[in-house]
Amino acid sequence: MIIGLTGENCAGKGTVAEHLKKKSFYYLSLSDILREELAKEGKEITRESLIAKGNELREKFDAGVLAEKTVRKLDKSRNYVIDSIRNPAEVEELKKLPGFTLWYVKASAETRFERMAQRDREGDPKTFEAFKEIEEAEKSSDPKRQQLQKTIEMADHVVENEYDFQLLFDHVNKLLCELSSTCRVPRPSWDEYFMSIAKQVAARSNCMKRKVAALIVKDKRIISTGYNGTPRGCVNCDEGGCPRCNNFASGGEKLDECLCAHGEENAIVQAAYHGISVKDGTMYCTFSPCLYCTRMIINAGLVEVVYNENYPVSENSASLFKQAGVKLRQFKVDK
Repeated sequence: MIIGLTGENCAGKGTVAEHLKKKSFYYLSLSDILREELAKEGKEITRESLIAKGNELREKFDAGVLAEKTVRKLDKSRNYVIDSIRNPAEVEELKKLPGFTLWYVKASAETRFERMAQRDREGDPKTFEAFKEIEEAEKSSDPKRQQLQKTIEMADHVVENEYDFQLLFDHVNKLLCELSSTCRVPRPSWDEYFMSIAKQVAARSNCMKRKVAALIVKDKRIISTGYNGTPRGCVNCDEGGCPRCNNFASGGEKLDECLCAHGEENAIVQAAYHGISVKDGTMYCTFSPCLYCTRMIINAGLVEVVYNENYPVSENSASLFKQAGVKLRQFKVDK
């Protein structure tokens, strides 16, 4: 779940954010991007300098630049509250994220001025008339500048913060309960889950030519993994351990000279090394198995092979799998 906050100055966005942080939401602010830029330039961080820097970045790049930079910081495994959203293009960028909703934290101008007076910060307006003048001055029809009113109009929910905090928190808690039944971020299928892990395992390969990996699954549980590379205790391929790979031999040639064990081979051997049965398991491979690994898979008792990409020299493997009754299918994961 990703909750965006917008609203006028002193409406209580920070209070809502603090309440959500207590509920394990991670906090990000679009203004943090501006603070980072100002800090790099050695400039004082004030409300005026933040507004000016935001307008400058929107002019230089595009109106949604602050949201774009913030999105890069997100971890898909976390819930977030994102503060300081002030431009419609920022909302449009954030709405591309699954589970994003925009909340407008609302309070009257009189209430907000009273809160500003209580905090008594240097540079804050001292009269209600000056307060309203500053707010009017910040309104703009230029899409590359702050457009708070248009941003507010895009809000999915309004959170009133006119009275005491308990009423505010009760409203937030009720809204969270309502959203929890609708904000269902799509989960990966089992095929996507296991194939994505296999691709990550391949990153451990030390082969100079091609990084390949396989994992074996039983009852939706990974029981063994393997990636291609030179045998245990030998010099790694990427350290010169395999002359064929380091000489970049043409694909399919001099395979009898390759010292690297294949990912499928290592997954089966690792299971045997640790005394784990792979019988009736499913293998997920980043490439379809070669003929050598096909024979090993069949004899190990595996019943299904799921592969991501076709291996260049695996023409005979499919017919052998079919003859042995081993199911073979492709499931493509690009990332």
